[in-house]
Amino acid sequence: MLLHRTTRMKPWRRFAATLSAATLGVGLLAGCGSDSSDDESSDTNSPAADAAGAFPVTVEHAFGSTKVEEAPKRVVTVGYTDDQSVLAFGIKPVGMVDQYPNPAGQSPDINTQWPWVKDKWGDTKPEVIMKNGDSGPNYEKIAALRPDLIIAVYSEVDKAAYDKLSQIAPTVGRTKAEKEPFSAPWQDNALQIAKAVGKADEGEKMVQDIQAQLDTAKKEHPEFADQKAVALSWYKDAINPFTSTDVRGQLLTGLGFKYQTEIDKIADGSFSTALSPERTDLVDVDRIFVINDKADTEALNKFKLFTNLDAVKGGKAEYLLDSEGPAVGAAISQGTLLSMPYAIDELVKSAAG
Repeated sequence: MLLHRTTRMKPWRRFAATLSAATLGVGLLAGCGSDSSDDESSDTNSPAADAAGAFPVTVEHAFGSTKVEEAPKRVVTVGYTDDQSVLAFGIKPVGMVDQYPNPAGQSPDINTQWPWVKDKWGDTKPEVIMKNGDSGPNYEKIAALRPDLIIAVYSEVDKAAYDKLSQIAPTVGRTKAEKEPFSAPWQDNALQIAKAVGKADEGEKMVQDIQAQLDTAKKEHPEFADQKAVALSWYKDAINPFTSTDVRGQLLTGLGFKYQTEIDKIADGSFSTALSPERTDLVDVDRIFVINDKADTEALNKFKLFTNLDAVKGGKAEYLLDSEGPAVGAAISQGTLLSMPYAIDELVKSAAG
């Protein structure tokens, strides 16, 4: 069934008038609420006049299709990195996912302070509508933000969650071709969001520029093509390699590396998998890219099965700080229109060193 959002009635008003907590699900709404007033950030978070784009547009996605009648002024992003792609087009989301936990007592939110987004956010402080690890978005808080567009592209939102979001505002889900969450090419995710905000041509140009940067790096470093690589993290006392379809794997193959696709087979559709000790051999490849902050890297380097790998002993393991320091790992892991140029530059420096 194709879903078209063509109603002229304010979606958030209809949501408030027709949905009850029972409809949304008591478990998801427990402890939910909003400290946002109707007027809060209505001007500072609205897109600039020159970001109007071309409308109406209809975007096909995994759950049908959504018609966006006019330039959105209040966008909520439910995908983990969708806020960055929206931000790339000059639109500051009023609500976003807290992908990286903010250190206690730190303000502003670390997710608005990455080197590749800080200037674009400026002093704007978007509402957090979901934290990484939550069972789902806070629907009441989203409704209170009065969005006119919800974007859930880099997200595990399912049909049930999509239906609830659609009752709040027109909602664009992940790409139609994406079989498993987080497996779509980064280019497809970027273009999906670009179309939703009426910036398809601009998005295509941004993707082409990033692809040109990858192609240049590949040409300048033909040695990458002769090396098999893998990206991994140390998580919950285990080595967790990422698949070739994850954005981290996509970036390495985009630079010319051959990826360790044996990981894909045991990941069973997930973007990563925890290796049992006896399968540590799967990451003994030519180049290993470790994405962790200092404490987890220290723990990994106490794991003898890892330190005894030929690649590690041969100095072919690159350690990339995730959220700390230059946050190269975060840039790679996000793989957005804004983070990719930074990620490519830093990854090439590391790999060529």
